[in-house]
Amino acid sequence: MVINSSTFSNATIIKYPLITDKSTRLLENNQYSFIVDRYSDKLTIKNAIEYLFNVKVIKVNTCRLPRKKKRVGKYIGWKAQYKKAVVSLAEGDVINLFTEN
Repeated sequence: MVINSSTFSNATIIKYPLITDKSTRLLENNQYSFIVDRYSDKLTIKNAIEYLFNVKVIKVNTCRLPRKKKRVGKYIGWKAQYKKAVVSLAEGDVINLFTEN
């Protein structure tokens, strides 16, 4: 399914940052993980990150993770499938994911 990138706005492509043990280790290499819209491509993700955070993106790696079963009592369903993007930034660029109070 190919969707024109003009139908997406930059704010709807990037859903939220992914904070896990592995993603915090990747922060040392200036790589950031985000959950993105599952129909967006790498070029669209790159343009959205550069526009929203005012940084220079070098590389974007994406993967569509499989659906997982979810059971609540006797009912069995599926969790929504999503796409993960790992974004490598240029040297000196930083995205502040953790706000300091």
